[in-house]
Amino acid sequence: MKTLTLAQIYELQGLKSDALEIYKEILKKDPQNQEARVAIHRLSGVRRHFKGVNTRMKQFFIEMDSEAEFAEFERWLSKL
Repeated sequence: MKTLTLAQIYELQGLKSDALEIYKEILKKDPQNQEARVAIHRLSGVRRHFKGVNTRMKQFFIEMDSEAEFAEFERWLSKL
């Protein structure tokens, strides 16, 4: 089952194309789904303006082990 949660997991894992496809399917089934709409806009922009891997945040993601660190990483992602 393709859900927002699955798309978010793919996105966190760097599987942007897979996440984008799920968000598009969700929006097709539910055109009012604002979360999917925002994610599509965000991922489409990232795909066009990709500036390379942020190695510092990549390492932070690999090593994070607390809710506070996860929240910090999530805030960073939302700014993309």
